[in-house]
Amino acid sequence: MSLNCVEINAILDELDLKGSFIQNIIQPSYDSLALYLYRQEAKTLLICLAAGACRIHETRRKIPKNDKPLRFMEFLRSRVKGSRIVEVEQLGLERIIKLTLLRAEETLFMYIRLWSGAANIVVTNEDQEILDAFYRRPKRGETCGGMWKAPEIRSNTDESRWKIRELPGAASFNEKIDLWYAEHAETLSREALLEDARRQYDSSRDRLSAAVKNLEKKRESFLHADRHLHQGDLLMAYLHEIPAHAEFVELPDYENDGVTIRIPLDPRLSGRENAEACYKRYRKAVSGLSNLEDDIALTRASIERLDAEYTAVCAEQNPHVIRKVLRQQNTPRQQIKKQYPGLVYRKDGWLFLVGRTAAENDELLRRHVRGLDMWLHTRDWPGGYVFIKNRRDKTVPLEILLDAGNLALFYSKGRKAGTADLYYTQVKHLRRAKNAPKGTVLPTNEKNLSVKLDPVRLKNLETCRDMP
Repeated sequence: MSLNCVEINAILDELDLKGSFIQNIIQPSYDSLALYLYRQEAKTLLICLAAGACRIHETRRKIPKNDKPLRFMEFLRSRVKGSRIVEVEQLGLERIIKLTLLRAEETLFMYIRLWSGAANIVVTNEDQEILDAFYRRPKRGETCGGMWKAPEIRSNTDESRWKIRELPGAASFNEKIDLWYAEHAETLSREALLEDARRQYDSSRDRLSAAVKNLEKKRESFLHADRHLHQGDLLMAYLHEIPAHAEFVELPDYENDGVTIRIPLDPRLSGRENAEACYKRYRKAVSGLSNLEDDIALTRASIERLDAEYTAVCAEQNPHVIRKVLRQQNTPRQQIKKQYPGLVYRKDGWLFLVGRTAAENDELLRRHVRGLDMWLHTRDWPGGYVFIKNRRDKTVPLEILLDAGNLALFYSKGRKAGTADLYYTQVKHLRRAKNAPKGTVLPTNEKNLSVKLDPVRLKNLETCRDMP
């Protein structure tokens, strides 16, 4: 429920904003604004334009900053910050608050319309020309350069029709309103936000738990890898007894007193090819088992991290902070701005940047690396660039260099070969090749490094990778 006209007057009378200076402006979300005021004492004036919760009042809660600067907040900081509030009034009983602002020789007007479903904040000059609006609405004429038209003030309105709601407690009306909306607002109360957090938590936890079950089920099948090896050995031992195009074959098991076992076959393959298929399944199970263990551990760690985040949200008392956390969690991964293109690894204080494509390599070279950073690339294979960010007064240790070398080989065409020669040099010794594909460079003062892929090292590096 939004504030009515009588409650707005009561809040403005209690705040006594006349003569206050606007020291700072923060826009925590797309429907609220906070003005930091000072006159004898500091005050935080919260203006909320959310449907069903339109209000203006003082708050003592910490207002979190938005992750990125928003348009209207930046406008207010450039044109309104530092101004003095000369006059404050509600236009009749229309739930439109008019702030007269003076900054140097310039007089501005801020109109705050607290109509549920049509709320807005509009800033005009002395000629009532709109400089900017919280919500730009062309159909209403509320855009830059338009003219502000105040609604006609009704003279026959009976003020007694509206009452100030009775709220428990001995605090000021502003404090009571702030507490009431934090607990009872339909969409912005702490209770409603925690319910949203619970739904998101349940959905994410169910998805991760299902992933763990699927991985454990797959691990169970990999635990019987020796069976594929034994079946391949039997097929090779009795190749002469395997009929062509058979779907299965029954052979005596020489390891179990000649007990006959049945081995399924692919009728399109010969006996030798079926045996090789068994060996391939065995190798896949053996190599995949260790990777599965890592995947299960990482997924369980994600569940633990999710539990910790949900516990922290439930313990938070400030609804503005809860709302910011939920907004960050709901941001699609594609819209999350990455600090660096490609992959990022951090180990023992060292930062690795890995470009996997020509575009990522070029972007890293242009904007994210400096002259003293180290560059690595496979000598005889096309692939990505790996950069080791320089640390002041530090020499790159051999272990870090080998880590970067393994990454360079892994993200190149030489991965299947398992070994390759790399060259490395500082970025300042790279020169762009003319008329060459994007990201192509010619190194000088390079040194050679021979690297063999180390699965254990790569597995450890995977735990150091920044996750989006």
